[in-house]
Amino acid sequence: MKSTPVQRTNVVLHPDRTRVLLRPFLLPNDPRAIKICAHVMALPESEVRALWTQVQAEFGERHSQIREFLRRRFEQVRPSLRTALKLSEEREYLLGAYFSHEYSLEAAALFNPSIVPHPDQSDLPPGSLRFILSLRATGEGHISSVTFRTGFLDAKGNITINTPTRYCLEPAQAPNASYEKGMFERKLRELGLVGDFTRQTLETLGDSFTLEQLRDSAARVASRFGARDQQTEAVARKTLMLAQSNYEVQFPSDSRLSERVLFPTTPSQSNGIEDARFVLFQNDDGTRTYYATYTAYDGKMILPQFIETPDFLHFKFITLNGPAVRNKGMALFPRKVQGRYAMLGRQDGENIHVMFSENLHFWNATQLLLQPKFPWEFIQLGNCGSPIETEAGWLVLSHGVGAMRKYCIGAFLLDLENPNKVIGRLREPLIKPNENEREGYVPNVVYSCGSLIHGRQLVIPYAMSDYAATFATLSLDDVLAAMQ
Repeated sequence: MKSTPVQRTNVVLHPDRTRVLLRPFLLPNDPRAIKICAHVMALPESEVRALWTQVQAEFGERHSQIREFLRRRFEQVRPSLRTALKLSEEREYLLGAYFSHEYSLEAAALFNPSIVPHPDQSDLPPGSLRFILSLRATGEGHISSVTFRTGFLDAKGNITINTPTRYCLEPAQAPNASYEKGMFERKLRELGLVGDFTRQTLETLGDSFTLEQLRDSAARVASRFGARDQQTEAVARKTLMLAQSNYEVQFPSDSRLSERVLFPTTPSQSNGIEDARFVLFQNDDGTRTYYATYTAYDGKMILPQFIETPDFLHFKFITLNGPAVRNKGMALFPRKVQGRYAMLGRQDGENIHVMFSENLHFWNATQLLLQPKFPWEFIQLGNCGSPIETEAGWLVLSHGVGAMRKYCIGAFLLDLENPNKVIGRLREPLIKPNENEREGYVPNVVYSCGSLIHGRQLVIPYAMSDYAATFATLSLDDVLAAMQ
């Protein structure tokens, strides 16, 4: 077997503690909020002005839209004021500041990258490619979010990462996001929630409806049920939770991509949006859409989910359904195969499976694709991102776990028309953690969530021990030859 020499680059993305996001500061109960509002309301106007000036001096330059954020926070806590008096602008901002805080997105780590071509490839030198790099940023409480960087590859494969701005911002919830009744009912059925309550809730809604319309209909049905029992309350709560887990967000069009942060929003994401595997998907009509599989984590349960975006400004978060939607590490193929969507997964926590579906949101059956075979992968196998189409087959980067829970990156090859058939496999890893990569938040780990081909070069962004991220490159021809 030929060797597959990997070229490590000197491009390293370290976590930056100065990149902070404005977040709501949530109190455990309403009485405390009422008490804090009373304290601020008791201050004389001169002290309010002085305190607000101090807040601006300390935090104003750290955020691009601090006034807008504090204004929204004031409106959210206004019910705790217990007064209808008109307040000065300074007092409203100050009240908003008492219910806000900074969150350092990357305080602990910046890792598990995936790379896709940028939608804008204009004004580049010949042979160059502009790309988007998604990363898992982890901060206080081990809460993970998705952040982005941009960069480009030149004709020789040299990598440049654009310096991010110091600002970070969350998107606005898209107003009046709609749900398709047929799809929503199918998801309810999959979750075992179809019954009298949900049937009556949906029957008054149109073919598409908004979250508010669903909430109003559910409230009306609940009132008709009279004194609700615990089972009905649970069904109502889970029905609304399903809707809340399917939502859309929009970033300002003038924001820089490095400023945009996808922070946990729903109950299922409350402890993190983990390991997004982005892929540029070719639709049947020739258009292209970016999808990402990710793991939603609420502190106890993990749920594989989808992100969809045409432009990295507007994002849809979509639940995945079906008995095949289990465990971590699902990765979508970049186009349909034999007229069906295809995806890799690790449903049993140990082996790599492949699954096919007519519907992007529902996955019912899987079949075993690859089992641990070599010592460096005896504990478990998984993918390192979506399959990459080559003339020789679907190239899949994998991760294997061996002795001392050491993670390595390997590769295998699938038949183009029959991707449940393995036609090549590396005996040895492509990348093992070296002495500079084995120390970190989780030692002895190299891991990637997605690579790409540039020319005849394979470009692999990867994490170093769940702490920072770097890149490696190698010849695609060498990789394919090593598997023949």
